[in-house]
Amino acid sequence: MNEQQKRAREGVITAVLAYTMWGFMPVYLILVKTVPATEMLLHRIIWSVPFGALIIAMRGQWGEVGRALRSRKMIGWLALAAFFIALNWLVYIFAVQRQQIFQASLGYYINPLLYVLVGVLFFSEVLRRAQLFAVVLASAGVLVLTFSGGEFPWISLVLAASFTVYGVIRRQVEIGGMPGLFIETLLLLPVAMIGFGWLVNESASVFMDSDWPFRWLVILSGPITVLPLLCFALAARRLHLTTIGFLQYIGPSLQFMIGWLNGEVLSSARLVCFLLIWTAVIVFCADSLRRRS
Repeated sequence: MNEQQKRAREGVITAVLAYTMWGFMPVYLILVKTVPATEMLLHRIIWSVPFGALIIAMRGQWGEVGRALRSRKMIGWLALAAFFIALNWLVYIFAVQRQQIFQASLGYYINPLLYVLVGVLFFSEVLRRAQLFAVVLASAGVLVLTFSGGEFPWISLVLAASFTVYGVIRRQVEIGGMPGLFIETLLLLPVAMIGFGWLVNESASVFMDSDWPFRWLVILSGPITVLPLLCFALAARRLHLTTIGFLQYIGPSLQFMIGWLNGEVLSSARLVCFLLIWTAVIVFCADSLRRRS
């Protein structure tokens, strides 16, 4: 096995690990569902910082962090990115706690198609016929769920839109995935600490009212947030974007299965919606594969 094949193999392994961890995220959030979504968001931010710092130290990336912190422009972009990733996390936690995992997974199926649309509207990219067909199918799925199922998929759309905007913003900043996330959580940390302090002062913190085994489970939100991104950052340097594009559907597929096992109802409207989205994904991936061959 040559060096290139070894790197590709390592890339596939780390990408599968990243998307599998993201796919099983609902299981963790179900275990800590007694913690309200807003408080869980605060913990996710707070405990990501020390664990992120540990990873930065292990990878020798303090220099990259320091350069970013000295750039006002970069800090501005990362602060904006931090807002959208925090919004994404909050809505995702809310979705799992309200047994809306189907909607959450739908959002991450839509996300790559939304990237294509944003590329056309804001970056003058040309939409190929197959991509246009995929976007139309996805839009039809959302419309079916809204009008036939009487269920506007706001969770799906907010998750897809917030993560797309986050990705577009991060494209403007030349910084690695792990240093970028560390600075984003660092920027959010003061607000999170103030929020958590207010909850403690008001005796409204589930974390403080719990025993230590449960507290440790909540503290795990730090590594559970950071580790998938670390694996993704490693994979992104070793794989073609097309390969990553295929593998990314592991996450929402696992989320869909967890939602089904968790007892969520797969109504006719939801089923039709997902069938249209899955068809759009197949068309999208087939077009990407054809363009690469």
